[in-house]
This record gives sequence, C-alpha cells and structure tokens, in this order.
Amino acid sequence: MADRKKVIYAALAGNLAIALTKFAAAFFTGSSAMLSEGVHSLVGTGNGGLLLYGMHRAARPPDRTHPLGHGRELYFRSFIVALLVFALGAGVSFYEGVIHIVAPEPVANVKVNHIVLGLAFLFEGSSWWVALREFRKQKGKQGWLRAVQSSKDPSVYTVLFEDSAALLGLIVAFAGILAAEVLEMPQLDGAASIGIGLILGATAIFLTRESMGLLLGEPASPEAQKKVLAIAQQDPAVQRANGVLTLHMGPEEIVAALSIEFEDHMAAPEIEACVERIEARLKKDAGDRPAVRQAADDRYLGAAAQDC
Repeated sequence: MADRKKVIYAALAGNLAIALTKFAAAFFTGSSAMLSEGVHSLVGTGNGGLLLYGMHRAARPPDRTHPLGHGRELYFRSFIVALLVFALGAGVSFYEGVIHIVAPEPVANVKVNHIVLGLAFLFEGSSWWVALREFRKQKGKQGWLRAVQSSKDPSVYTVLFEDSAALLGLIVAFAGILAAEVLEMPQLDGAASIGIGLILGATAIFLTRESMGLLLGEPASPEAQKKVLAIAQQDPAVQRANGVLTLHMGPEEIVAALSIEFEDHMAAPEIEACVERIEARLKKDAGDRPAVRQAADDRYLGAAAQDC
C-alpha cells in the first residue's frame, strides 16, 4: 500500500502546484486552453485526495454493520473520481472552448503560457513516470489494456490514466495557443480547449466503466480460484471440492464460497473444524498475494455433502 500511496502523493503534489501556476497564467493571458488545463489540474488534485481518503476508509476492519469489511469503498471513491473528471474537467473545458470560439479574444503574453506549459509538462511527466513504474510492476507480463481490465486496484491505474490525459492535454493546449498566435486566429485557442475536453471525456468514460465493474463486483482471477479449490481438496476431510464462487471486496480482499463434499462419516463438529482449517490455510498461503476470507456457510457445505 505504501507504493500505491506514493503514486497518489506524487500526483497530488504535482497537480496542486501546476493548477495554481496555470490559473495565474490564464488570468494574465486570457487563454481558454490554459484555463481548461488549470481546471483539469485542480480536479486532479481533488481526485488524489478522494483516492487517499478511499484507501484510508477501505482499510478499516470488519464490524457489525459491514461484516465483510469496507474494501469496496475504494471502488466507490474511484467511481466518483471518474465522474468528476467527466463533469468538471471535460465539462468546463468544453464550455470554455465554445465560449471562446463564439466570442474569441486574442491571447496575451503567449510566452508566459508556453513557459507554464513547459513546466507543467515536466512536473506532470514526473508524476506520470512514478505511476507508470508502479503499474508496470503490477501488470507483470500482461498487456496494458488487459492489465487494467483485470486489475482490482484502481488507485494506480486511475492516476496513470489521469496523468496520461494531462500530458496529451498539455500538448493540445500548446498547439492551440501557438496556432492561434501564428495564424492570428484566436478561435483556435477555444478549439484546443474543446480538444482537451474530449480527451478528458474519453478518459472519464473508460475509468467509469472500469470502476463500475469493480463496484458491482468482479470475481478473483482463474488462477486464484484454482488455488482455493486445490487447498480445499488437500484437506483430509474433503472428498471433493466441486466449485468456488469468489468476489473481490477490495484490492487485497476476496470472499470465497466453496461447494464441498465431505467424507461420509463426518459429523457436524468435524465439518466445522475442516472449514476452520481451510480458512486458516487460505490466509496463510495468501502471503503477499491478495488475502482470502473464506465465507462459506456451514449449511451450504452440509447441503453439498448430502447431495453426493
């Protein structure tokens, strides 16, 4: 978790500094694209805070009202982050672009904008590199898109996609401001703002889709499911492990419901002891991998045994 927090802290600090600089430049130059970029960085700062808060809340232990823990709160916060990128970042950028196309105003002090964009690219690139390194460690040998789709930890790839969108937005803003000056067409500054809005909108739609899937509930990987069945099958009291239903309650928390056929001579106390052994073995075997909370109902296990 420390590495995940490092990624978010880097993005949060960079976005806050960049947002203040961009807003100052937009105020002195009147650039629509620069204002859109400032809004984007400000939204990114708030998003980093939401992710940190979600990680803090998700780490709380189970209680009476949440017996399976609070892990999915991180998924909820990530969903809110995606909505904020769309509603605030993309919405404001698109609106500002339209306004400056309808009523164009020449951009003043263009060199100031270029300097600010250059510094922003440097800071944003540093944050992007931190997120990229962490995500590369997580994805292993998987492809990039496949790694995002199979990931159960949205904190790192959300920052990575936001930073990637920010870098693309900076390039579009630079091109729009430069073209507006060279061609003496201030409308191009507004067009650049609309382009930034489209980039943020596409990013938000993708992040919303991924966050919604996690929030609704996604199973553990096929490898993890096979491992759970193998551990259950190894217990001497188990005749056959028929199947397992899994659900991610958080990046490092999995609920598993097992269908097991016990040996015919097993009594209820022996079945309970078997369930406890399987649960302890799963938690021990997890190690550095996602922890597994075995949540099989004794009555469900008993019914499975009678059906054999």
